[in-house]
Amino acid sequence: MQLQDKQRVAVLSAYALVLHGFEAILPMPVPWLRAGLANIITLVALLLYDFKTAMAVTIIRVTLASMFTGTFLGPAFILSLGGGIASTVAVGLVHAAARNLFGPIGLSLIGSLFHNLAQLSLAGLLFVQRLEPILIISPFILLIGTLTGVVNGTITAVLIRQLKAEKADRAACNNEP
Repeated sequence: MQLQDKQRVAVLSAYALVLHGFEAILPMPVPWLRAGLANIITLVALLLYDFKTAMAVTIIRVTLASMFTGTFLGPAFILSLGGGIASTVAVGLVHAAARNLFGPIGLSLIGSLFHNLAQLSLAGLLFVQRLEPILIISPFILLIGTLTGVVNGTITAVLIRQLKAEKADRAACNNEP
């Protein structure tokens, strides 16, 4: 990985960590439920750069956030890492296979679905070890995930549009005498 790529991953990971921290102060209906705002940065990394950058941002963000909060290698870390990797892989595969079929909102919804399914599966297999509680909570988790997926996808679309416009403005300024 070249220095410019490492710097890009570091900056994007820092943005994702800031969003993760901000999200911790937002009121949610259930204490362990998160809106997934940091996933906006993962989507931006995928759409503006590549899958490798998006996966690096996901892994760095989850690992550092868990170290900062004292949950590293605990259940919350396992669920977050499993969900993050599953969603990044799913979004990366869909984006690679059907680049023009899904925009940021569609990709965000796919990511949210796979994130939630991975977390529910891991929780069921590793911690709860009973199917009934997982089935009971699944509709609620998937509904909230769908809502946050739309919001995060919309924010991603606006952010990418703004970043591309700024890049075009800089390019235009550099070409003028």
